[in-house]
Amino acid sequence: MPVAKRSITIDDLWALKRLGTGSLSPDGAWTCATVTSHDMKKDEASTQLWLLSSNGKTQRQLTRGKRDSDPQWSPDGKWIAFVSKRGEGKDADEAGQLYVIPADGGEARRVCNVATGVSALRWFPDSKRVAFVSWVWPELKTPAEQEKRTKMEKDDKVRATVVEHNHYRYWDHWFARGRKPHIHIVDIGTGKFDNLFAGTAFHLPPREPDASLFDISPDGKELAFTFDFNPDPREFSFTDIVGMDIKTRKTRTLTARSSTQTRFAFEGPRYSPDGQWIALLGTNFTERHNEQCRAWRVQRKGLKLQEWTGQWDHGVNGPLNWDATSEAVFFTAEAGVAQPIWRLALQDGQPREVLRGPGEGGTITDLRVSRDGSTLVYARSAQSHPPTLLACKVDGSAERSIETFNKRLLSNLQMGEARSVAVKGFGGHTVQMWIVSPPGYSATTKKKWPLMQVIHGGPHTCWNDTWHWRWNMQMFAAAGYVVAAVNYHGSSGFGQKFLSSINGDWGRRELADVEAGTDYMLATGTIDPHRMVATGGSYGGYMVAYMNGHVAAKRYQAYVCHAGCYDWVSMMGSDGYFWFGHELGAFHWDDEARVLKQSPHHYAQNFATPTLVVHGEQDYRVPYYQGLAYYNTLRARNVPSRLVFFPDENHWILKPQNSRLWYREFTNWCDRFTNNSVRIPKAARSLT
Repeated sequence: MPVAKRSITIDDLWALKRLGTGSLSPDGAWTCATVTSHDMKKDEASTQLWLLSSNGKTQRQLTRGKRDSDPQWSPDGKWIAFVSKRGEGKDADEAGQLYVIPADGGEARRVCNVATGVSALRWFPDSKRVAFVSWVWPELKTPAEQEKRTKMEKDDKVRATVVEHNHYRYWDHWFARGRKPHIHIVDIGTGKFDNLFAGTAFHLPPREPDASLFDISPDGKELAFTFDFNPDPREFSFTDIVGMDIKTRKTRTLTARSSTQTRFAFEGPRYSPDGQWIALLGTNFTERHNEQCRAWRVQRKGLKLQEWTGQWDHGVNGPLNWDATSEAVFFTAEAGVAQPIWRLALQDGQPREVLRGPGEGGTITDLRVSRDGSTLVYARSAQSHPPTLLACKVDGSAERSIETFNKRLLSNLQMGEARSVAVKGFGGHTVQMWIVSPPGYSATTKKKWPLMQVIHGGPHTCWNDTWHWRWNMQMFAAAGYVVAAVNYHGSSGFGQKFLSSINGDWGRRELADVEAGTDYMLATGTIDPHRMVATGGSYGGYMVAYMNGHVAAKRYQAYVCHAGCYDWVSMMGSDGYFWFGHELGAFHWDDEARVLKQSPHHYAQNFATPTLVVHGEQDYRVPYYQGLAYYNTLRARNVPSRLVFFPDENHWILKPQNSRLWYREFTNWCDRFTNNSVRIPKAARSLT
């Protein structure tokens, strides 16, 4: 008999495997993928490596560790290097270490023991050496000294940090005391490793440096890496690409330019297979503080730096992947709500779209190109499904799925329909809006449905055709809400003018766009005007706080503000404090009236709508006291309000049991004020 499908639950959301493409074999026949599973009962995650054949016929588990990550296939195809923490008791790794395992299976072995830990792997062309990143004390000369200092740091009872720099913490962690991220080389046969930056002022940018920030030339003689020559960067890190002769350690700046061209940031260098070019990502902050990222290239002979996509009105996402002929690169970039694969040839200034998914196009990430140039492997998600791993030929043909990890679970779930519509927003301009309907929804019945506006963060991001693990629209729809999500003025994917349209004037245009979206939904005749809520996180949280001071009290029955910016004056405690002076058009000491006009706290006298406030104590992007100040203000004004505070979370809610509480509190709050106590009736669930 046909089996009745059911709506997605929080346990389903966390039972789904989370997949990454990892690394391809040189011949493109296999992908070494990362597969992450979560245990709700234990409240923990584990990640293993799997081998997936590019023809989609075989998937085989390669490792069984709990934290195996960053797989990198050796150029000769014999080895897979990865980072892991293994062992027990005295033999346990104190930090992530470099391991290698035969590509055809066998036992993994630790290559070396680096007291300061290992991350961001990249093979040398000879398949005998691996480059990696480790945070070290630059003044210490030997591994023994680093190990001794690591132990001293661990045993130190004083945890204070003393700084005189502009930037000293990022996202949810303070920068390591006195340490810098240096690139090392290790011989996988002997385990002997060497610090390439020893005795120099060089280090990678400290904000979560990874292997995208450096590359190794095809002949193995030169290292290209990202570096900021300013020892104390201010609002932006104006980085260059530096080339180092690995034998002599001599360096040269590969992105040298005139003294008037200083407000640039270059990163993501990638050597062409023939060694003649370096492709890189570059942002021209001379134009504006939120200029889109472009593709650039450097001709190594003569060091000619050229902007490659200067006239193309899309932001380029890295990494840039060369094809085997050295004639073009592949990458992903937003185009409206889709994120397709693009190909950019040396002779072109405009990329050509290679592949997008069905429907609205989906969102492609983790793009990899095989060394032989035969195969593309990537992850693609959509509003209706989580990321799945796929492969195709380099021309975009012969697309096929290469894994089945989530197939069985997803086959039992009925997802709500996701539609993209055009809405007339601020100034009569067209803005895009998603509508995600509950399973069993019908527009032809007399039933009126509750509406949930879901406002994205950023603000310069987008509600793409993608699967969001933390703000999952299918979860909200499964709770019985018609979900609306507007890509308001300032969103990415719709060109530079649209993205920059809110500069120095936050709130007004975005509010008009959201309200136009709500009016659009009311005009359908399917929405109950007395059962509407608005929710948002980060900048979306800012927006619902702003709305509380600008929208009539009974327009929405409730708000949910997650990690929302509340007071732009006290937001100076954020890790991105220099940035706000540009976005708001001024710092408060230069133009207090302009800043206050954009700050929700300035309109507290108008607050009247019940609000759920959610925040994490380890949130350094929007410090937790923003949420407390908003909640306290609501309480002082006798506005119904509730606080959900996570001492062990950052800007995002990442732990399984915390996420379960988050979704429960979120929907229960909305239900309380919309009388939405009845979930989707069984009779409304379709059969297959």
